[in-house]
Amino acid sequence: MKKLVFLVLTLGGLGFGTWQGLQIYLAKSLALSSPEIIEVKKGSSLTSIAGNLNKRNIIQYPRLLVKMGQILGYADRIKYGEYQITPQDSYRDLLEKIVSGDNHRYSVTLVEGDHIYKLADQLASKGLVDKKRFLTYIKSPETARSLLGVVAGSLEGYLFPDTYHFSKTDGMKTIVKTMVDKFLSETKNLNLSTQGLNRHQVVTLASIIEKETGAAFERPLISSVFHNRLKKKMRLQTDPTIIYGIMDQTGREIKNIRKKDIRKPTPYNTYVIKGLPPGPIGNPGIEAIKAAIRPKKSEFLYFVSQNDGTHVFSENYDKHLKAVRDFQLNPEARKGKSWRDLNKKTRTR
Repeated sequence: MKKLVFLVLTLGGLGFGTWQGLQIYLAKSLALSSPEIIEVKKGSSLTSIAGNLNKRNIIQYPRLLVKMGQILGYADRIKYGEYQITPQDSYRDLLEKIVSGDNHRYSVTLVEGDHIYKLADQLASKGLVDKKRFLTYIKSPETARSLLGVVAGSLEGYLFPDTYHFSKTDGMKTIVKTMVDKFLSETKNLNLSTQGLNRHQVVTLASIIEKETGAAFERPLISSVFHNRLKKKMRLQTDPTIIYGIMDQTGREIKNIRKKDIRKPTPYNTYVIKGLPPGPIGNPGIEAIKAAIRPKKSEFLYFVSQNDGTHVFSENYDKHLKAVRDFQLNPEARKGKSWRDLNKKTRTR
């Protein structure tokens, strides 16, 4: 009864009729010119929320909002997190949002081939994770064992490329588990222990295939080259493994490979080590994974870029050297060419 009397007196003092005035106040639009994100911290009271919004000139009469929230049952149901409010929202909409738990979600896109370092930067830039803690968690063998049941030094390769929507209340572990679960769901009907490789080796090979070509129709052929090399116990000699190995040691991604980089010993440098690297060098998409387990039958052992996003394949070193001369050492073959031409070419295939 005292709350109702207070509300009547407050509304009257503000020039409103009692019930009618309440409805008018609740229907009043927030003072916004564009959408904004408001943060409700854990343990926040409606009084502190209303006070902050009043300081930002988003609402008027904060004490009235608090009292109405108490009488109408909102004050004890507040859920922490971030909420998006818009110029179209009313005071009632505001109250409904902060008790809904429907937190604002940030779009996170992991592109096929992206590595954990790029993902960490993206997540950290949106305030979803602490970058250092995220990388420590991702690179923990215990994390890999608990989520995948495999012995692996990292979850690199097992975060499925897709667009996700996360809130700040999800937390690092939920974010990682969501992406790993997506990998497990997408690959559950595939035989990932085949071609003489186990699952971890297949995902590792798929990550290399993903990095070597953006041309979908080439993936099975690229895969055949690597399978053929593995069978002959030849080094894979793939440039993306050089880049990843250096980044894994320094945290910095180089753009151009130098001669000294080719000779630089890292666990991932397939110009130095034999066979596959110890783990994936990025997170492959489903088509690269399928290519790794279903290589096209060929005798090819080499490939070289044609400077337009596609490659020339050769079955012996002499033919490969000729292709290198024709397409890499010949300035005319490079003139006006770009990997961006690939989009034009694939549209006509």
